[in-house]
Amino acid sequence: MSPALLSTLLVAAIAAQAGEDSLQSSDPEDVLVVDASDSSEEVFPEDEYLEAIIVEGRGTSRLDIAPSASEGVTGPEQLRRRPLLRPGELLETVPGVIITQHSGSGKGNQFFLRGFNLDHGTDFLVSIGGVPINMRSHGHGQGYVDMNFLIPELVEKVAYRKGPYFADTGDFSSAGSVALDYVRDLPNGIASVESGEYGFQRALIADSYDVGNGRLITALETLHHDGPWEVDENFRKLNGFVRYVEGDEYNGADFTFGAYDGRWTATDQIPLRAVQSGLLDRFGTLDPTSGGSSRRFSLTGHWFGADEKSEWDVTAYAYRSELNLYSNFTYNLADPVNGDQFEQLDDRWVQGLHAQRTNFDALFGVDSETTYGLQFRNDFIENGLFNTRERNRLSTVRVDDIGEASLGLFAQTTQRWNDRLRSNLGLRGDGYAFDVDSDDPVNSDTEYDFIASPSAGLAFRVEKNTELYLNAGFGFHSNDARGVTIRDDPTTAAALDGERVPGLVRQRGAEFGVRHENPSGLTSTVALWGLRSASELVFVGDGGNTEATGASERFGVEWTNYYQISDAWSLDFDATWSRARFTEGGDENHVPGAIETSVAAGLAYETPEGHYAALRGRYFGPRDLEETGAVRSTSSLLFNAHAAYRVNSDVMLRLSIFNLFDREVSDIEYFYPSLLGGETPGPGGEGIDDVHFHPAEPMSLRFGVAVAF
Repeated sequence: MSPALLSTLLVAAIAAQAGEDSLQSSDPEDVLVVDASDSSEEVFPEDEYLEAIIVEGRGTSRLDIAPSASEGVTGPEQLRRRPLLRPGELLETVPGVIITQHSGSGKGNQFFLRGFNLDHGTDFLVSIGGVPINMRSHGHGQGYVDMNFLIPELVEKVAYRKGPYFADTGDFSSAGSVALDYVRDLPNGIASVESGEYGFQRALIADSYDVGNGRLITALETLHHDGPWEVDENFRKLNGFVRYVEGDEYNGADFTFGAYDGRWTATDQIPLRAVQSGLLDRFGTLDPTSGGSSRRFSLTGHWFGADEKSEWDVTAYAYRSELNLYSNFTYNLADPVNGDQFEQLDDRWVQGLHAQRTNFDALFGVDSETTYGLQFRNDFIENGLFNTRERNRLSTVRVDDIGEASLGLFAQTTQRWNDRLRSNLGLRGDGYAFDVDSDDPVNSDTEYDFIASPSAGLAFRVEKNTELYLNAGFGFHSNDARGVTIRDDPTTAAALDGERVPGLVRQRGAEFGVRHENPSGLTSTVALWGLRSASELVFVGDGGNTEATGASERFGVEWTNYYQISDAWSLDFDATWSRARFTEGGDENHVPGAIETSVAAGLAYETPEGHYAALRGRYFGPRDLEETGAVRSTSSLLFNAHAAYRVNSDVMLRLSIFNLFDREVSDIEYFYPSLLGGETPGPGGEGIDDVHFHPAEPMSLRFGVAVAF
């Protein structure tokens, strides 16, 4: 008997045990959903099923819709009330996600979620406007995500899912995935100017126009920021956005063009001993020439449609991404004369396609929703790693031309067995081709890999306002192509026999959750989850070689709450705990940097006239910084505030306060060896093990004026 047939029979047996009991839909006023409370009626009546849901925010009902407890959507009303120090912090709308920075503002953020230090994006899939942003085989780190091209005012909603239980996501999504959608119209033009401490200045102008049969949306953003650093960051960015939209929310098309340019000087993480000795101020630097530049040009086409029994969606995209990054994390350890600064180069063209179709029908007499599709992506990459001094190249570590192509096919189906029980089954298959043409021919090669990823889930309505969920599935992440084909260490030329990594790494996870929506306005979910990775093998961009860290396992619990206290007041509160360990290593099995505890809360108030105020707090708990667990990071607790006063229907004044209580905490901390000028290396040339940290910015104010026209 096949596993799929066995799963179907088991679900049918459970459905039979559930009986023919009927539950009434909670039917919240702000949601339009299919009412499945009457099992004798067609679940997808032709004149109703297309009106699926209107997204208001995290308080919008997900009962009878969500496939898991750790899935949700944040709508525009909540997004605009969030104080944002940087665009990437929009992702902190995902419960349990922590966004930090360990370098200059123009560099991609650091991500933490579900027991992972996700670095710049590995195991956390980010898509914007239907385009995956994670960059494979990146010059700085696998899965690198840079969101500096994002204009927050143009984001309509943020949808998130966690765990490897969804057949339509694939690479990088085992810890979680998040999709940001752009607006399809602007109710009015926007002219906004902001100014703040530490040289912060930002201007935005955006508008939409009737053009032909559709709407043309345009936006232009400029920003400058020096930051609190002793060496001004001088971060400058220019952002352009054009979008043409046709049709309605069910049938139509949109075409989006974006252009971004950013340049900055970076204050990287610094050694704690240098601050404690008085050698450095906590906002000082040991290399004032670190920093970089980044550019991005993108074009996306999106077509979608629906009829009485199906809907389809196609996204085609192409973008050009360029990064020159200069960093110095060990100072004088490798080269006491010139210092340890290095340049990482990543220039790439990316083309891709995501196409899917969903059919609403009956399967073996059971109302079903079946989606099938494909994802294709091709990256043409030029990578380079160079030793530099004051941004001047001294020598080449390695240069590679990489071609990386993938094709993923997926199918997933949801069955509504009765008004209580629904199930979903998914299957995904991914094939990858890795082609590396290296400056060292021995590291040049072509490799192929394939992986299949099944998944399954159950959702059971135990009573009117409560659902239970059980999910399990297989996922994966891809490794850097250079690690897949490597034979010799590019720094020492030593043979790396047996240290090639697989192209695709198996991951598997499971989750049990509960969702409760109280008529009083409270939505609360709890999720217990576990995730195993066959290896933590990663390519280390800072050294140009491969580091093997073994298999790992993680488990944890998440508690997420949203409470609409009244028409004016709302409260959200999220708490997470997780544990990450290597499956081998004895007492040295702690995963460095893995997040353990986080708490985030927000209180918001809005009047009928449009004035609003919000206060947010975020606790980022201590973490193991090395494998024995003997060295741990400090924790951080930060509060931000945001308020707006509507002068009239066209003019709004806004004030944001970051690090409200001016706490001296770290944005991020690492533990590794380094060597300062004047320090003596060990007998084997080793440096001094120390905590290296990047401080959170001190209290700062930003004031803005937004005019509608």
